Amino acid sequence: MACNGSGCQSGCYKDEDTTCNQPTKSEETDSRNPTNVCVKCKLNEAVSGYGGIDDGRFCADCFKTNLFGKFRFAVTSNAMITPTDKVLVAFSGGPSSRVALQFVHDMQERAQKNFDASRDRSLPVFGVGVVFIDESAVLPIPSNEMEEAVEVIKEVVLSLAPPRKELHIVPIETVHSADSGNGKERLIEVLNTVSDPTGREDMLLCLRMLALQKVASEFGYNRIILGSCISRIACHVISATVKGQGYSLPADIQYVDARWEVPVVLPLRDCFAQEINMLCHLDGFGSLKTLKLSADSCSSINGLVSSFVALLQKENPSRESTIVRTAGKLTPFQFNRIPEIIDGNVPLATRRRQKRYNLKSNESVSSESFCPLCNSPLDKSEIVDWSDLDNHRSSDIFYITCCSSCRFQILPSDSTSMQQFYMDLPQSVIGRVKQVNNGNLSLLREQIQDCLLSDVCVTERFLLACGYTRVMEHCYSLASFRSYLSRDR
Repeated sequence: MACNGSGCQSGCYKDEDTTCNQPTKSEETDSRNPTNVCVKCKLNEAVSGYGGIDDGRFCADCFKTNLFGKFRFAVTSNAMITPTDKVLVAFSGGPSSRVALQFVHDMQERAQKNFDASRDRSLPVFGVGVVFIDESAVLPIPSNEMEEAVEVIKEVVLSLAPPRKELHIVPIETVHSADSGNGKERLIEVLNTVSDPTGREDMLLCLRMLALQKVASEFGYNRIILGSCISRIACHVISATVKGQGYSLPADIQYVDARWEVPVVLPLRDCFAQEINMLCHLDGFGSLKTLKLSADSCSSINGLVSSFVALLQKENPSRESTIVRTAGKLTPFQFNRIPEIIDGNVPLATRRRQKRYNLKSNESVSSESFCPLCNSPLDKSEIVDWSDLDNHRSSDIFYITCCSSCRFQILPSDSTSMQQFYMDLPQSVIGRVKQVNNGNLSLLREQIQDCLLSDVCVTERFLLACGYTRVMEHCYSLASFRSYLSRDR
């Protein structure tokens, strides 16, 4: 019997009396697990249908345990959460953030049980907060839908067992709260100035991170947990490459990103979106998918890349993993790690594990300058000489000091629009321009070499007067400098 499949790639011929032996997708799954029994417990029936790499291999309980194991290993090996921490979970209502919140709650609940059962109670239980950024001021979201979404989020947080989680519902316009004028109107003006759809999405992402950082700083959180999974990161790898962000790409795809005032961590970095969706289905969280308040636009690079990667993943479930593993070979930055723990309340095993998995100095890149808009690390070719900017306007200086991607995708090209855009930015963004002034520290070191060989007190006063406290970090330590100078004398 001839093969009638138009898409058959098995090499058979329609004019011959042969049968196509190419297995279907369901047959491939059955071949991996022909007995349809969980490969781990060997007892229960395996779940299938979510299309992941492990589709049809684990039962529901083992599937949950396996996914939670990925989360917990990422947390413990990178010291994302320690007993003395207070973490803030960024909750959007989507499947990834819902699973991240649930897993953080499970870890906190276990820590609480261990604390109650211990006699000395030496290890405290880390605190957890939840934040939802209300973007209705800049997105076309009906007020009734936003109110319903907020009520559902409140029910989700309240339904979690103790310890209690503090919930923060924060409008995105609060990034202007410290400034004068109407923050909502200024925020709308900023986004309206950006004509490119991709630039608008990227600008909104910058504002969202500013809002998260503001909440974390005001309420004393020292970690921000995002629900970015391997599927989201794979899309970011390709879109960042297309947008010319290759140099800063390694900074965004690591487990830890400590370039911010409050470090950002990605504990779901090794989990697939298909696995997360399946867990939401098994645990009854499917209704939360309706809380996805902003859909990717097909007119933007980000939306097109998401569709492209989804198509690749449908054809081959390992494509997303391959993309992220390939990008993972890029050299990360020094801020892609949590500083080594010296707190005596942290278990010795945790400190040893962090020391084992933390980046070494020769395995990372030092970055001292960042884009004032998106906070991406700048390449040496993008660092400007401030001696040439004395006669420029503040808005022009801001434009020049931004990375090439922001200049192309977000910032307006004409001077008048750029001036208005600059005036409507939050003060926290404008303040970064002064930090960019500290950018070329290697040139600065060459300029002050003579001073470093003179009297130590003069050197200290010089560095502190200039505000270059970070230069002192590169001088090993002040004590070693004193001993060095005393030997020369």
